[in-house]
Amino acid sequence: MTSPDAPFLQTLCSLRWLATAGQAATILVATWVLGLPLPQVPLWAGVLVLALFNTYAQLRVHGTDTAPVTAFGHILVDVTVLTWMVGWSGGISNPFGSLFLILIALAALALPVRWTLAVAASCLIGYSLSAALGLPLPAGGYFAPKDLQQWGVVANFLISVTVVLAFSTRLAVALRQREHELSLLRERFARNEGIVALATHAASVAHELNTPLATMTLLADDIAEQNESAEVRDDVETLRELLVQCRERVLALAAPASPDVPGRGPATALQVLEQWRLVRPTIILSRNADAPLTLPLDAGVGHLLMVLLNNAAEAGENAGRAEVELSLRIEGDDLVGEVRDFGHGFDARQAVLPATLFSSSKSEGMGVGLALSHATIERLHGEMWMRPAHGAGSRVGFRIPLVPREETP
Repeated sequence: MTSPDAPFLQTLCSLRWLATAGQAATILVATWVLGLPLPQVPLWAGVLVLALFNTYAQLRVHGTDTAPVTAFGHILVDVTVLTWMVGWSGGISNPFGSLFLILIALAALALPVRWTLAVAASCLIGYSLSAALGLPLPAGGYFAPKDLQQWGVVANFLISVTVVLAFSTRLAVALRQREHELSLLRERFARNEGIVALATHAASVAHELNTPLATMTLLADDIAEQNESAEVRDDVETLRELLVQCRERVLALAAPASPDVPGRGPATALQVLEQWRLVRPTIILSRNADAPLTLPLDAGVGHLLMVLLNNAAEAGENAGRAEVELSLRIEGDDLVGEVRDFGHGFDARQAVLPATLFSSSKSEGMGVGLALSHATIERLHGEMWMRPAHGAGSRVGFRIPLVPREETP
């Protein structure tokens, strides 16, 4: 661990408020309940200094990482005040002198080794000063010195347990949260690395496919001109439209950074559906009447919609019911879509496992369509879900903000 987090300083501030309240309560109990004639001015001065410093510290604590020297400075103030308080209230005979160990434990859990050693050295110096220069407990009081010592040890033990438990629990939660975030980042990096490799390979292959597709388009035109059958000419025209669509996609892959490449501009929902109908003419598509078909879609959103429709079509064809239902609507600032298939459905346990959306079981496919869709969802800060449909099949939906959201720091 190279540097402590701001939550460490925030935890120190919280514990310091507890220490301030505990010191004030101890002075009052020792004076009014136990009857010890303690020096009031030095002790209350120490409480006041600690309270003022903690107020200043809380105003300066921010949500960013903190240098170890800053955290060491905070603990050094605690060591100094504790030395002062112990020195004026019994010195080495004060059972609360072992609270120096709490400061060392806190430093060991959150600071680098050398700064932990520095805290340990300062605590050793503070304890030595309080032992050498500390004033003994004044005579008097309502209880015997031996009883006071025993009850002080018990109170010190309870305070130590409370502080260590509170801090270690909070630190453990923060560490688990960080490990979870690192795990998500590793998974995202691995997936994005595969997508980048796929995109690089696709760009190189696109250059090789451009010429054959252009030649096939010319041959389709020649066949249409030379054939007088209307049925054949219609089929060839459909084939030509498919070839043109393939060539536009290939050109887009070959030059992804150029905005002038055909097919790179934002397509509307209607255009996406028309392209899908061209590829899947045998599938019955039903959609809601108020779908925003003229809404321009991000290229990734259009691809996501195509992937969901294709998967739903295949699921329906495998079950003998070639139907797909599409629901597309705008809710506030979000675009909400849902695709329902009439396939065999899925295991109910998958409904709570979003990761199952992004793995392919198709033996003839590359298994990257939904992975790319997942990357699109994350890039646009959206969400995706999978639920069983009433009757048969399943429903896969998504929610994507229409206005791009800023990255959180």
